[in-house]
Amino acid sequence: MVDSSNTSTTRQRFRLLGGAELSFLTAGEPSKPAVLLLHGTPNSALLFRGLAPALAQAAYVIAPDLPGHGESDVLPQVSFAAIGQAISELLDGLKVGPRFIYLHDWGAPVGLHVAMEAPDQVLGLIVQNANAHRTGWGPGWAATQAYWSHPNRENEALATAHLTLDGTRDTYISGVPADVAERIRPEQWEEDWRVMNLPGHMDTQRALIKDYGNYATRFDAIAQYLERWQPPALMVWGRHDIYFDLAEVLSWMQALPRMEAHVLDAGHLLLETHAATAAALMLDFIKGTASARA
Repeated sequence: MVDSSNTSTTRQRFRLLGGAELSFLTAGEPSKPAVLLLHGTPNSALLFRGLAPALAQAAYVIAPDLPGHGESDVLPQVSFAAIGQAISELLDGLKVGPRFIYLHDWGAPVGLHVAMEAPDQVLGLIVQNANAHRTGWGPGWAATQAYWSHPNRENEALATAHLTLDGTRDTYISGVPADVAERIRPEQWEEDWRVMNLPGHMDTQRALIKDYGNYATRFDAIAQYLERWQPPALMVWGRHDIYFDLAEVLSWMQALPRMEAHVLDAGHLLLETHAATAAALMLDFIKGTASARA
């Protein structure tokens, strides 16, 4: 049983050297092992509202709103590399040393940028429906891949057609069994859609859809990083993900043969329905890994 009743999160802001500000949540004591929680699209750090307080039992939790998401400012130049650099700057500003990194969706290119920039500071990776191999792309990626190859207006329109309220809702419930989906409140995707329509946020979404193709060109470098460093790893995967194919699970396990993997009866946004299960698995992983390293 995970008890988070006596733990709360604190929202703070951090000004980057370029002037933009990041909004982020923290929980727990800085003396504990750090855990960096990175959300995807179209979410914010609020994705971790049920997770961060529980993890604070054993960790110092940092959960930023990625630039152009949640309450964080939009960056002047939008790319996953630029966001990764912003998150690294935040960690430096908070004087965070060794850290666990939680990878989810768009948080994967950001978190892997952070990890590969300072591989000796990675205590472990926690992979939750995060893609880093070509096997993760199912048929639904055809329009986006065509846009990467031929970035014309027609292909852009097809690749960004999901940037609607219905598309935002689908991120939560599409492909998810009805009895699981009914546990997810509509207020969650309605709030995401509101935030996506703030000034500059939709432009950020479009820019990152295009830049994800650049992230894909780094898959070989990521494979080399994983092979060389073999960071301890935990996978908590929602099997009903409509975006990333289940074949991606095996690819991660082949890259990290000692990865502990759990496939749950959940969708892409696993934490909406299985936060308590994920928290328990993560606490065991954090405590066990930190103890082995001590």
